[in-house]
Amino acid sequence: MPIKNRLADMKEEITGWRRHLHAHPELLFDVHQTAAFVVERLREFGVDNITTGIGRTGVVATIKGKTDTAGKVIGLRADMDALPITEATGLDYASTVPGKMHACGHDGHTAMLLGAAKYLAETRNFDGTAVLIFQPAEEGGGGGREMCADGMMDRWNIQEVYGMHNTPGLPVGQFAIRPGALLASSDEFEIVVTGKGGHAAAPHDAIDTTLVASQIVVSLHSIVSRNVDPIKRVVLTVGTFETDSVASNIIAHTARLCGTVRTLDPEYRALAEARVRRVAEDIASAYGATAQVIWTPGYPATINSETETHHAAEAALAVSGAVDDAVDPIMPSEDFAYMLEERPGAYIFLGNGDTAQCHHPAYNFDDEAIPAGSSWYAEMIERRMPAR
Repeated sequence: MPIKNRLADMKEEITGWRRHLHAHPELLFDVHQTAAFVVERLREFGVDNITTGIGRTGVVATIKGKTDTAGKVIGLRADMDALPITEATGLDYASTVPGKMHACGHDGHTAMLLGAAKYLAETRNFDGTAVLIFQPAEEGGGGGREMCADGMMDRWNIQEVYGMHNTPGLPVGQFAIRPGALLASSDEFEIVVTGKGGHAAAPHDAIDTTLVASQIVVSLHSIVSRNVDPIKRVVLTVGTFETDSVASNIIAHTARLCGTVRTLDPEYRALAEARVRRVAEDIASAYGATAQVIWTPGYPATINSETETHHAAEAALAVSGAVDDAVDPIMPSEDFAYMLEERPGAYIFLGNGDTAQCHHPAYNFDDEAIPAGSSWYAEMIERRMPAR
């Protein structure tokens, strides 16, 4: 493949960009240095237009093909932000910022899209316009939502949009994708149970919030086992259980539960919220306590369009010769989902090999995946907008 060979020749240069970004991680929307680095590279490549400040700190660039007879516009997205994690890799290019690291490979995603940008700006062997989207705040900030809210899709007339994420456990350079739901929605809840504090020796004079909250935790899990179709996927997890007392001989006045609900089906997303509220409030009432439920909607499910998934899989097969086009969905969430709600498109996984999992202090993006990833980005443009 010409694309693969050209980008293989650029591997060391792209690796250098990736390692620079790895050493200088930034969080959420505070990606000013990263965005500046991206802009500097794009200017060197000679792209046609660069716009900053989309979605607060996002960067959007355009590259025009040799011709534009059909008026086609394809968007390619990479995320730029890191995580609030202390790195434990011991690499010579490890994070130089205490408490921050690229533990999810966004440094790799950004570098690979930059590599594709350089190639596309050099060759322009396509008919239409490529829109390169460098997004902030994927890790919990909803940067994709913010870029869409800024009118990105309409402003650049993006007709299809594609994104990629590395995947530990999948062989380096291989791809995996599926039509329909690929990643789950993710909502958070907080339940504050209020009873009546007292002494452990006189429980009859108190309303034991620890007991009430414990009953709520157990019953919440019946939502999945008894309200959800067994062939569907819903995950409910209570991750925090704390009371306003740390003494062993005190019955706490309040207890606080925090958790998350993840599902691949929008109908079960709504059902889960209704059932969490009902279970918490009714159990608390039965014990003479009260329960306040605070529901915080998170990212929607990442749902790939059927036709665009086929296009993405074809490009992956052309680049690497290895693609699983019916991979099982997984339950983490991804804010590329907001872009897929506005335009048809697809999200694909790229193998990162036998490495630590994403969000682990020992994780590191495998630079051997760079040629395949950059080639896939470029192939999407040339395949969806073939030269005339």
